[in-house]
This record gives sequence, C-alpha cells and structure tokens, in this order.
Amino acid sequence: MTPQNSVPKVGFVSLGCPKATVDSEHILTRLRAEGYLISGSYSDADLVVVNTCGFIDSAVEESLEAIGEALAENGRVIVTGCLGAKGDVVRQAHPKVLAVTGPHATDEVMEALHAHLPKPHDPYSDLVPPQGIRLTPKHYAYVKISEGCNHRCTFCIIPGLRGDLVSRPVGEVMEEAQNLVNAGVKELLVISQDTSAYGVDVKYRTGFWNGRPLKTRMAELARAMGELGVWVRLHYVYPYPNVDEVIPLMAEGKILPYLDIPFQHANERILKLMKRPASSENVLQRIRQWRGICPDITLRSTFIVGFPGETEKEFQELLGFLEQAQLDRVGAFTYSPVEGAVANELPDHVPPEVQEERLERLMRLQEEISAEHLALKLGKTMQVLVDNVDEEGAVARSTADAPEIDGLVYISNGDNLSVGDFVNVRITDSDIHDLWAELSDLPSGEC
Repeated sequence: MTPQNSVPKVGFVSLGCPKATVDSEHILTRLRAEGYLISGSYSDADLVVVNTCGFIDSAVEESLEAIGEALAENGRVIVTGCLGAKGDVVRQAHPKVLAVTGPHATDEVMEALHAHLPKPHDPYSDLVPPQGIRLTPKHYAYVKISEGCNHRCTFCIIPGLRGDLVSRPVGEVMEEAQNLVNAGVKELLVISQDTSAYGVDVKYRTGFWNGRPLKTRMAELARAMGELGVWVRLHYVYPYPNVDEVIPLMAEGKILPYLDIPFQHANERILKLMKRPASSENVLQRIRQWRGICPDITLRSTFIVGFPGETEKEFQELLGFLEQAQLDRVGAFTYSPVEGAVANELPDHVPPEVQEERLERLMRLQEEISAEHLALKLGKTMQVLVDNVDEEGAVARSTADAPEIDGLVYISNGDNLSVGDFVNVRITDSDIHDLWAELSDLPSGEC
C-alpha cells in the first residue's frame, strides 16, 4: 500500500498498434490530471496498468507474457485493451489481476484505479499540458479520429473488440491537432480503423473549428489539418471513392503525398472471401490516376498471403498485381487463424510451409521494386525530418517514411542537427529500404 502522504505511482505498459498507443495516452493524461505519478519501473510503482493487444495469436502471447511479468515484478496489475475484450482469456491465464477492461475504456480503467489506488488529494489541472501525455517523441504524434469499424472483413476481429465506427467530433479533433502543433509537434499521423469512413456514422455532420463550419469528413479534415503548417500523414485509408478527393491536397502540398491503403489481395475470389473490394483492375486504374495528379505520391499497402483456399494461380495474380502497381512500401503476413474470425471456418487452409514460401517470394519481389524506386532518388534533394542524432550523424525520415514502419534517411554529416529539425539533404546512396544522404546547401524552410 502507498504510505500516508506519499503520491501514488502507476507503472504503465503499452502494447499493440498506434490506436492502442492513443488509448494509453488518454489514460496517462487522466492519471496525471488526477495527480498520480508515472513510474518508470515495476519496483517503484504502487500498481501497474498493462494495455494489451489481442489481434493475432503472437500478440495475445506477448500480452499475456507482459501481464505475467508485471504480476511477478509488482503483484498489483490492471489489464485493459483488446485482449481484455476477448472473454475470460486474461482471467484464465492470470487470475490474480485486479481488474480487466476492453479497449478505449479510460473511464473504466480510472474506476478500477480509484478502487485499488485512491487518487491523491487536491489534484491540479496544470499538471497536464494542453496536448496531454504522449508516448511518442515530442516532434510527432498520432491523432485518432474515430473508434471501431463498420466492415466485417472475415480475417479480422476488430469490430468485435472495438465495436462499430464512432467518429470523434471534428472540432475536438482539430483542437487536439492545434494543441499538438502549439506544443512543438512537427508531424501529425492521422489514424483510425477506417480513416476514409470518418463521419459516415454521423452523416458527415457539420462541426466548428475556430468559428468556422467544418464537415466531419476525411477530405475536409485533411484540408483543415493542412493549414496547421506541419506534416500531415494519412494511415489506414480504406479504398472508397472519396479517397480521390485527398490526392489534389497532396499535389498542392497541403498534406503529405503519402497514402497507407490496405489492399490485402488482388484476386477477385479471395477478396470476396475476405469481404474486401474485389476489383484489382479498378485499383490499378485509380493508382494511375493518383500518380497522374500527384507524381510524387508514396503508396503503402499490406497484403495477406496464404488466405484459406488461395491457390498458386491466385497467388501468382497477386504477384502480377504488385509488378503492375509498383507500390513503394509493402507489408505482408501469412494468414493466421485468429480466434473468432469468420475465415477460420473456410475450407482448404493453406499449409504453413506453403504460406511461408509464398510470403518469401512476395517480399523478394517487393524488395526488388523498392530498391529500384529508392535508386531513382540518388542525387536528388529532399526535405527530411530528424528523428535521432548521435556522434555518427543523424537519422531522419522523408515524406515517404512513416515512423517505425517505413525506411530511414541516414545523414552522415548531421551530428550538429537537433531532433525535430526539418532539413534539406542530397541523397548519396540507397538499398532495399533506406537512403543515405548529406546535408544540402539549400535552406530547409518550413514544412
């Protein structure tokens, strides 16, 4: 128990995707607003909160291990996040946890905390900055614009964990974005389960920001964020027709020429089994149109290899799509039978060894495409955002690189730079994923 008159300390473990990171930031902000201190170690904490992931089996295992470690090192643990929404999985593995909640459950987590670690007396609101508590570096931040998803992709259990789409009020989103920029954030990463569906649930209701009307809609939100003078990057964009509306904003320099759009496959039959849009020809046509409007656009996508029933011919069609689409960034993973996913009941599951062999072939092809694209940048000058600096130089990202998932730009003579700097560099070398550069004499200017 916390000694009398001492300030209670809470340890925090955050696992999972950027959406879970935002949930963690909300909880941490409430903790600090109520006067709790955040401990950097198990031993110094009065209680530990573990925000879990439960999307695939490996994530479940990682979450259960993290809970077990917190129990062993501290003994008093509250569990939240997606794994908490999967029935009694947590309680069965770790019956000694104090409480279990699902995702985006800040109020429930705080209720459990109040029950097991009473909040300090006389908390002061000035303990928390306007931008809240963040787990990301000071120069970039995730902005979650909605919760849940209306789709029912057969490989996904997110709607069961996080519910249907619930869009945040557009004025609230813009206020958060403005506070982040005022606090020094140089890049806003817009995230949700389905960014292009933003506002569908409220029929694109008109809100207000800075005294002016603003629709709860992706294109209007992107344009408004583009006025804040920082990088704005769109993630998890489902390929609706309205995606076409943000491409001109990229061409105009309002937001970054970067689109993270999960296509998942290219074969029409497999896409229908996934309950995904099922026309690779239309996708290729739209990609050509996007590049015609914004030649510098970077396209990132993800694909599932070895989906139940996938034949060698259908996999070859996926490889052919990649060759034609020439995507800049690709992530891929083999199909994993997640508990509760409808696709588990489909016939003709692909043997694991065949899945792995196909994944290797796909990634080998994509590495060739990526290497060719990056080699075209040799000798060019581009603006980058500095992420890290040491005696060997600086590590930065270009407009084509989202943090933690894309490539890096290594600046050999950048040891005098500072994290968060925008600088111009000249590209001197490249490989499969990354670029090497030296500082350019051109002024960096604003982003």
